[in-house]
Amino acid sequence: MNHSHFSATSSRRLASIGLGLLLAVGISAESAALPAGPQDSVRSLYQTLLATMKDARTLGEGGRYARLAPVVGRVFDIPLMARLSIGPSWAGLNEAQRQRATQSYGRYISAVYADRFDSYDGQRFEVNGEQAASFGVLVQSQIIKANGEPVKVDYIMRRNSVGWLISDIYLDSAISEVATRRSEFAAILRKGGIDGLIAALDRKTDSLIGRSS
Repeated sequence: MNHSHFSATSSRRLASIGLGLLLAVGISAESAALPAGPQDSVRSLYQTLLATMKDARTLGEGGRYARLAPVVGRVFDIPLMARLSIGPSWAGLNEAQRQRATQSYGRYISAVYADRFDSYDGQRFEVNGEQAASFGVLVQSQIIKANGEPVKVDYIMRRNSVGWLISDIYLDSAISEVATRRSEFAAILRKGGIDGLIAALDRKTDSLIGRSS
C-alpha cells in the first residue's frame, strides 16, 4: 500500500456513511456562541454538519468547505491535533513551521469533512452522554445512516482557555483519527520532511474542495 495516499480505514468508513463529520441548525458558523460543555460542542458540530448536508448540492465542494471551516476551527483543537498527528518530528520544527503545519492541517481536516458529508438522505446524529476520563471527557455519540444502521463515534474532549474542544475522534471505539493521521504522515515526513507534508496537505485540500493545484 502506498502510505503517501491520504486513505485509511476510518476515512473510508466515515465516507461510506454519506456524511462528512459534524455542526449548526438555525445559527451561522460565524455567529454561534462558544458551546458551554463537551456535549454542547459535539451537538453544535452535528447541527452545522446536518445543515450543510441538506444544502450540499447548492453549496458544492467549495461552499461546504467555506461553511464548515469556521466551525471546525472553533470546536476542534487544531493545534493539538496537528502536533499529535505529526508526532516526534514536531519537536524539531521552528515556530514558523509549526504555524504553517497547523494552518495546513486545519484546512485539510475541514476539507475532509466537507468531502465526507456531501449529501443528505435522512441520516441522523445523536449525542448519547459523556464520561470522565484521564484525558478530559469522552462524549459518546452515533451517526444513524439512511438505512438505519448506527455507527458509533466518540469524541475526546479537552478543556483549554476557550472551552471544551475536540482533540480526537474514535470510530467504533477503536479507530483513532489522530493515530490514523500520524501513521499516514510518518511516511511523508520521512521522505519530504515538514515542507513535503505541508505541500501534500495543501494539494489534498485543494483536490477535495475542487480547486486547481
